Amino acid sequence: MRLDRELQAELDRMRTAGTLKAFRVLESPQGPEVRLKGHGEVVVLSSNDYLGLANHPAVVEAGIEALRRYGAGTASVRFICGLFEPHLALEADLAAFLGTDSALTYVSCWNANHAVLDALCDERTHVFSDELNHASIIDAMRLARPGAKTVFPHSDMAGLEQALAGAGEVSRKLVVTDGVFSMEGDLARLPELVELARRHEAVLIVDDSHGLGVMGETGRGTAEHFGLHGQVDIVTGTLGKALGGAAGGFIAGSRALCSVLEQRSRPQLFSNGLPPTVAAGARQALRELRDDPGLIGRLRSNTAEFRARLEEAGIAPVAGESAIVPVIVGETAAAIAISAEMLEAGVFVTGFGYPVVPEGTARVRAQMSAALEPEHLERAVAALGTAIARHG
Repeated sequence: MRLDRELQAELDRMRTAGTLKAFRVLESPQGPEVRLKGHGEVVVLSSNDYLGLANHPAVVEAGIEALRRYGAGTASVRFICGLFEPHLALEADLAAFLGTDSALTYVSCWNANHAVLDALCDERTHVFSDELNHASIIDAMRLARPGAKTVFPHSDMAGLEQALAGAGEVSRKLVVTDGVFSMEGDLARLPELVELARRHEAVLIVDDSHGLGVMGETGRGTAEHFGLHGQVDIVTGTLGKALGGAAGGFIAGSRALCSVLEQRSRPQLFSNGLPPTVAAGARQALRELRDDPGLIGRLRSNTAEFRARLEEAGIAPVAGESAIVPVIVGETAAAIAISAEMLEAGVFVTGFGYPVVPEGTARVRAQMSAALEPEHLERAVAALGTAIARHG
């Protein structure tokens, strides 16, 4: 078949260029160390499990109990077939934790970003989006088809202000940003974004997938980090990172917003809800975050120690305050070769290159976890230094 021949040729080009991604099979639960098929026990620095809750006994038990009580899934969308108590309890807890009136869960944050933009956009809506926003926001804008959209340079507040001022007569202005940018690990300039949104009567939407459970004194996210808890109009996020690492996403905002989304958002109307076991596990993970402030402290301590060890080894990470620690290595093939050599040395970390990041800025992205121990960090830095010397 012609299509298969064309696709195989594309794969061959990737393989020749050294950019073909490899996929690993885990033979144990997520944690600071996992057992990888063909590699044995390895240290993990590639996981979004920021708080080490993916295999926490209470989180696992909450999921098991929900599975026993409610079964494997929802069997349809909530307006057709109903929902379960764990969904309502999780949504109430998310809203309370984030300082909003209401929250609504989805099967992923990708769906949540699609849902909120699709429901709020029409031909008289203007969307303003940071150029480094997550792919889910980029695709959501395409699907929502607003009347106008502006992609402003990364964190360029002067450029955003100029675009907002020049938007003309529109019915609605939406400013959309990541809270923590996933490839750089830097933070949105939320104080200025909040002020600009208020001044220009725009709605501020923050995808805080990498901020929830990581940023802020109590892990409430990027807004709390800046002293703006409860002042962001709409927060989207994931349950698949700090909150247990399973799956799922949410939108948190006003009661009116969530009620309209229940009625109008296509991912809510045409896609099954979260399995109740995932909702129950995520709710328990949120409870662990709320009740154990030591989790945030351990995550921050590990992040600071890892950065210090890198600098002592002569490796310069991208500056940042989040739990994402990227090291720029240049070309995509180098990033992939470095991550492959580190895996052979017993450290599982991912290399990212074009088209995920711009050409020439390929990187190895380490992600910290509260569950990591000092010896894990020491092994990772040693392996990275050796691999960079050979391929960087």
